Amino acid sequence: MTTTTLVAPISLSTDLLTGAEWSPAHTRELLHLAADIKARPVRYASTLHGKFIALIFEKPSLRTRVTFDVGIQSMGGAVVFLDHTQASASLGKRESIADVARNLDRWVHGIVARVYSQKVLEEMAANAGIPVINALSDKFHPCQALADFFTLEERFGALRGFKLTYVGDGNNVCHSLMYLAARLGVHLRVATPENYAPQPEVVSDSKRVARETKAKIELVNDPREAVSGAMAVYTDAWTSMGFEAEEEVRTKIFEPYQVNSELMSLAAPEAVFMHCLPAHRGLEVTPEVLDGPRSVVLDQSENRMYVQKAILHTLF
Repeated sequence: MTTTTLVAPISLSTDLLTGAEWSPAHTRELLHLAADIKARPVRYASTLHGKFIALIFEKPSLRTRVTFDVGIQSMGGAVVFLDHTQASASLGKRESIADVARNLDRWVHGIVARVYSQKVLEEMAANAGIPVINALSDKFHPCQALADFFTLEERFGALRGFKLTYVGDGNNVCHSLMYLAARLGVHLRVATPENYAPQPEVVSDSKRVARETKAKIELVNDPREAVSGAMAVYTDAWTSMGFEAEEEVRTKIFEPYQVNSELMSLAAPEAVFMHCLPAHRGLEVTPEVLDGPRSVVLDQSENRMYVQKAILHTLF
C-alpha cells in the first residue's frame, strides 16, 4: 500500500505583505509547491479544513476575488467576504483599522486584504496574530507577481537568466516584479517615463538581492531599448485605481510606451506578452497583441489561483 505525501510547507514569515519577506530559496520552493497543487489538487483538498478566511476588499475585483474564494473553498476552507468598496464603508472610517484587525483575530484564521494603502496592511499585521496576505495595495501586488513568474517557469522552464521587460508605470505590479525577479535570478528591464520610475527604496532593495542571485535589475526610459531581445514583455494600466484624476495627463505621457506589434517585433521570436488585467485595449496595449497568439494573460489569471493556494497552504 502506498501513501500520498504533500509537498512540505515552507518556513516563511507569517504574513505576505510585499514578497520581500521571503528568501530566494523559499520563493523558488513556493513556485514548486504551486506546480504540485496545480497538478494534484486533491492532495491539498483539506489543507484549510475548519479554517475561516476573511476577504477584505476596498477595491473592485474579478480575478482576485474569484481566485481566492474558489481556492480557499477547494482546500476545505470557508470565506467571509467584507465589502469595503463603498466610500461609506471604507476601512478606518467606522472604527480604527487596529480594532478591525483585533476583532477579526478572535473570529477568523487569516485575512486577505485588497486595499488602497500599504499602510493599512502593515497596521492590520501589527495588530493581528493571524496571517495577513496582501491581495493588492498601492505599493505591492505580490500574489500577481508570483503568479507571473510561475506562468513563465511553466512555459520556459528555469528562470535564472531569463530576460523580462516591463514597460509602463513604475507601480505596485512593477515593484513586486522587481522584488521577485531579484529573488529568482531574472534579468528584468523596466522602461518608464522619467518621472514615473519605481520607488528608489524598492530599486535599491531589489538590486541588493540581485547581487546575491546574479539577477539584473535595469531601469531605462526607452521602451524599444528595453524590449530588445526580451523573452517576455509585460505592461499594466497607465492609470491605477485611485489615480483617475491623472488619466488625461498620463495618457499623453505614456503614449510612446504602448505595447503594439511594432514594439513586440523587437523582442525575441518566441517572446510572450503579459498583463495583469484588466487591460485597456488601444491604450497600454493594442488588441492584436493582447488577444494574439503570443499573449499569456489568461494563463496568468488562471495561475493566480494555484499560487495563492500555495501561499495559503504555506501560511496555514
